[in-house]
Amino acid sequence: MNAKVNRQIVLASRPTGEPRTDNFRLIETPLPLAGAGEVLLETLFLSLDPYMRGRMSAAKSYAPPIEIGGVMVGGAVSRVLQSHHADFKPGDIVQGRTGWQSHAMSDGAGLQKVDPALAPISTALGVLGMPGMTAYTGLLNLGQPKPGETLVVAAATGPVGSLVGQIAKLKGCHVVGIAGGADKVRYLTDELGFDVALDHRAPDFAAQLAKAAPRGIDIYFENVGGHVWEAVFPLLNDFARVPVCGLIAHYNEDGLRPGPDRLPRLMRAVLSKRLNLRGFIVSDFAAQADDFRRDVAAWLKARTIKYKEDIVLGLENAPGAFIGLLKGQNFGKLLVKVAD
Repeated sequence: MNAKVNRQIVLASRPTGEPRTDNFRLIETPLPLAGAGEVLLETLFLSLDPYMRGRMSAAKSYAPPIEIGGVMVGGAVSRVLQSHHADFKPGDIVQGRTGWQSHAMSDGAGLQKVDPALAPISTALGVLGMPGMTAYTGLLNLGQPKPGETLVVAAATGPVGSLVGQIAKLKGCHVVGIAGGADKVRYLTDELGFDVALDHRAPDFAAQLAKAAPRGIDIYFENVGGHVWEAVFPLLNDFARVPVCGLIAHYNEDGLRPGPDRLPRLMRAVLSKRLNLRGFIVSDFAAQADDFRRDVAAWLKARTIKYKEDIVLGLENAPGAFIGLLKGQNFGKLLVKVAD
């Protein structure tokens, strides 16, 4: 074992608005030895995900905030370096929520073995991991896609949105993907087979969306909020389903946006159109994990779905990459390669 220290990125201060690099700090701590019932892990890939912005805030949420000085939370794929645990041996590849650090100690709780023969190990953090399961369970349980329906998905080149659209195509839907930039728009139609792809930065985006969904929208998979929601909302059909997975356009806000109160208009539509808006967290559907892995692994093997990864090198570059993620600068599932 060459490493003598554990490199960790901790929360240095709580951000106000957009996170800054000085909200993070890189520290080094002594590398521990595995005790009885423990495993020492070396991080290979670290996942960066939008939900982490919420964990940097002290505001009440579905999960506790990171304490100042605490290691940033996140999923990782790691290699077992030392083991005194009956279920793991040195060399095993595992996935767990071990955070932004080069090494981690675990008692085995929450660790899952990763089969390198099934797919590249990085996919355990993307299409075969939490984002993929979010797409699969949110769409099938709450979106309930049916042949001939129109589905719109925001942040469509991200790990959640891209799989939502592809599964909806497999279910026979007319799929409209929304992304930012010409390259992402082309990728959605040319590579993933979406029926229509739109750039939300276009000045006439709302008019383009209305043209792309002439029969209205039956399912809107919400990852963004903001002006994308404003364009989608008038097009929702009666009995439309809106799984609310994320609201990345609002994560850096510290209060209400100025402007008119839109709540009465929303609630009237919920009532008169009998809309089903449902927020969810992937853990709500934990019992479906085996179904998810079985189905998505089969689709990957058959090449009926594709995925894209955006890999940043070096743990020290995680803060900058995460800040870029919140601005839509990534193209595909954002990962940090920490070690070979």
